[in-house]
Amino acid sequence: MSINKLREILKASQNIIFFGGAGVSTESGIPDFRSENGLYKASNGEGYPPETILSHSFYAAHTKDFYRFYKEKMIYQEAKPSAGHLALVKLEAMGKLKAVITQNIDGLHQVAGSKKVYELHGSVHRNHCTKCHQFYDLDFVMANEGVPKCTHCGGTIKPDVVLYEEGLDDETINGAVAAIMEADALIIGGTSLVVQPAASLIHYFRGKHLVLINKSSTPYDNKADLVIHEAIGKILSEAVDF
Repeated sequence: MSINKLREILKASQNIIFFGGAGVSTESGIPDFRSENGLYKASNGEGYPPETILSHSFYAAHTKDFYRFYKEKMIYQEAKPSAGHLALVKLEAMGKLKAVITQNIDGLHQVAGSKKVYELHGSVHRNHCTKCHQFYDLDFVMANEGVPKCTHCGGTIKPDVVLYEEGLDDETINGAVAAIMEADALIIGGTSLVVQPAASLIHYFRGKHLVLINKSSTPYDNKADLVIHEAIGKILSEAVDF
């Protein structure tokens, strides 16, 4: 049985890294991007596809429209950690899970209690003035109508999320690569492994066990020791119960 095999892998491993995507947070009520009910399929009133709105050039040229979409479609302040988030915290408390690498920007891993988290695409909870770099939290951004402005210098506040046309943070990506290279088990969950450059991180794994947990198939299923096509929260919570 897949759960039993995963449980045995977790028991035998001492340096586990988890790499997750949108599927980890869909169980918290946050939609993913590419599924039938995902963000990219949803209609919006901006007249542009979401991929365009979430680009750096659109943000720069149409900042007000960007923020309207961002606040309505990308922010879920009432979302709570899922069973998957909580299972990872438990695995970390056992001393087995060394880090979480996530493509998500919702911050739910930290809310759940995870200590070591590499956020490849940034976080909605971090926002900075583009002029003086003053920090602002999510509550400040959401409390301001339209484009939030810095109270110190009047500059535009930008979320610390990686938009299309922007590169990943070097320190974050280097930390994630180093963690994967040292892992004896890599668990990948809730991601289709099609978004680059994040998906290419799998190539740095040299450990013993590669596990893929995702509702749909991925391009790397044939390279894994264990593939489970089910909801990640259910699988992780059952497998970590030992």
